[in-house]
Amino acid sequence: MRYAIRAAFFDFPARLIDAAQASSHARYIEDGVLLIDHGKIIQLLGWEERTQVFDWEEYEYLDLRGKVIFPGFIDTHIHFPQIGMVGSWGEQLLEWLEEYTFPAEIDYQDRAFATEMAAKFLDQCLENGTTTALIFGSVHEGATDALFEAAERREMRIIAGKVMMDRFVPDALCEEVAESYQQTKNLIERWHNKGRLSYALTPRFAPTSTPELLTAVGQLKQEYPDVWLQTHLSENPQEIAWVKELFPDHQDYLSVYHHYGLTGPRSVFAHCLHLEEAEWQCLARSDSAISFCPTSNLFLGSGLFNLRKAHQHNVKIGMGTDIGAGTSFSLLRTLSEAYKVQQLQHYALTVAEAFYHATLGGAVSLSLDDKVGNFLPGKEADFIVIDCEVTPLQSLRQARCRDIWERLFVLMTLGDERNIRQTWVNGRCAFQRHDN
Repeated sequence: MRYAIRAAFFDFPARLIDAAQASSHARYIEDGVLLIDHGKIIQLLGWEERTQVFDWEEYEYLDLRGKVIFPGFIDTHIHFPQIGMVGSWGEQLLEWLEEYTFPAEIDYQDRAFATEMAAKFLDQCLENGTTTALIFGSVHEGATDALFEAAERREMRIIAGKVMMDRFVPDALCEEVAESYQQTKNLIERWHNKGRLSYALTPRFAPTSTPELLTAVGQLKQEYPDVWLQTHLSENPQEIAWVKELFPDHQDYLSVYHHYGLTGPRSVFAHCLHLEEAEWQCLARSDSAISFCPTSNLFLGSGLFNLRKAHQHNVKIGMGTDIGAGTSFSLLRTLSEAYKVQQLQHYALTVAEAFYHATLGGAVSLSLDDKVGNFLPGKEADFIVIDCEVTPLQSLRQARCRDIWERLFVLMTLGDERNIRQTWVNGRCAFQRHDN
């Protein structure tokens, strides 16, 4: 339970006011030692500093020199019941939901199936270096129980919720408002703040929510003010036009959610590709967060996220893989796509900013930065051990890098799940990659 781990380390010791200036606030220790005691970080030191506090008899020593240790990746938008439909061809958002998503989610009414898939889903997260996630469940109470049970066994920190929706979905997924309210309430009582588990109210998006359902979501948010709220916002032009038809009395898409009290410090809105100026201002005023999901935005042809605009309005940003419109659990792959999306808009996303959004920035966006996201004393010991040279091409490029920034940029653009050698959760190794 007590470890002293020697390696190189990279993190951000403090929350950034301006994420675009991340490079000057990062911490890189080329030869350091991380001290862990019963799941908590005691201290991160340079190796030469260890004699001040280090007692060899108190810690199990692990020598991981040649590897770089990061805080665990934080996925701020991912769908548990969509693991089995990743890579489904064709269509944009609304058609894609009808063709693939809803049929896949119907299967989760089978509790045994949901239990099997929950294990596979969370194991994929760990294999890809994700230690914390904000997760959409299916509409089924039992499937959400299965997800929480699987996370509890793995000691993972997750925030999750069953989807709430009461119109424009297949009959097998359509709820009555009273049923949705009661099942959500049951889940909150069972799982919220149980160990490392937390609950998120999860209306799928405005089109599948009647005003009565959104009223019920708002009521639950008032009854349980420390729960999270997650939903989709402004992903697709057709979706936005549909919301305007369904809610003609509201100024814009976000004002629908805001009207029902669903914005705030623990509210996370996925996508946000086509926001109007008033929506940016509302996100900033309410201290809401955005999940940037570049892989799925490209896959569905939804649009390009304006990261520069988010900075201008000082809106919190986290990264989301958005499995299953997203095509990989890997946040390394996701960051690579984020770089390309910003290039198309003439914004040069630095590697420091990218890794900030995937670690401490993600924790800030989820209001978890007091618990995870860096190596400060007292934080939960969630981290990943990365090998920057797992392919011949990576080795060739790493040998030509002049500094740590070039090395990390090569990792980000050429890396994937194979670079994750170990994933530690709550002070124990939860995943270790074995070479074939």
